[in-house]
Amino acid sequence: MIPGIGTLVNVATVLVGATIGVLLGNRLPVRTRDVVTDALGLVTLLIAGTSAVAVLDPDLSRAVGSSAPMLVVLGSLLIGGIVGSLLRLEQRVESLGGWLQRRLSGDTGSVERHRFIEGFVTASLLFCTGPLTILGSLNDGLGNGADQLFLKAVLDGFAAIAFAASFGWGVAASAVTVVVVQGSLTVAGFFLGDVLPDPHLAALTATGGLLLVGVALRLLRIREIPVADLLPALVVAPLLVQFAAAIH
Repeated sequence: MIPGIGTLVNVATVLVGATIGVLLGNRLPVRTRDVVTDALGLVTLLIAGTSAVAVLDPDLSRAVGSSAPMLVVLGSLLIGGIVGSLLRLEQRVESLGGWLQRRLSGDTGSVERHRFIEGFVTASLLFCTGPLTILGSLNDGLGNGADQLFLKAVLDGFAAIAFAASFGWGVAASAVTVVVVQGSLTVAGFFLGDVLPDPHLAALTATGGLLLVGVALRLLRIREIPVADLLPALVVAPLLVQFAAAIH
């Protein structure tokens, strides 16, 4: 199978789902769209919880010690958050969303502009921080098939319908982020030659789960956590596992 086909299918389902969602959303009252967003927040919280429990993975405990997995995740978030905030990743993602909004929609009111950017940022984070994104893209690049990305594409398509019903065309613009992130990981997998060891993957999955908790809190309008600033934690987590395993 051609490497990258999984990402192309994923982008197509996001665009189709967002289009359906926009068409449905225009016919729904604001209160109903808010309920849809709340439901998405709760489901995202559920997905986040199932990912975060990877911190209890036995392979991770054996590699770094029984008391270290929590410290690995904590250290990943702290170091990643510092790096991300210094690089102003959240601001850059929002700026990209604003630029896309101007290019695709022209000058609109501040409310509509905020809705577009929020849809772009939230959908981009949800579609690109889960374990299926990383595992699926790496395996696609390694030539092991794109089955995981096909599954992710179906899930993202339905999520895009619900998101776009609330946030509009900003969700469709998140397809740009999917191309960049998953495409880069597919290329990395092509040159990597093998997937991450199980302990490294467990730490990465648990860290990604906590990032999704941040996405859920945004959707539920509890707190605007700058999740994009925390994205470097996904790179730091496997490195900390390697370091901890070396001194264990």
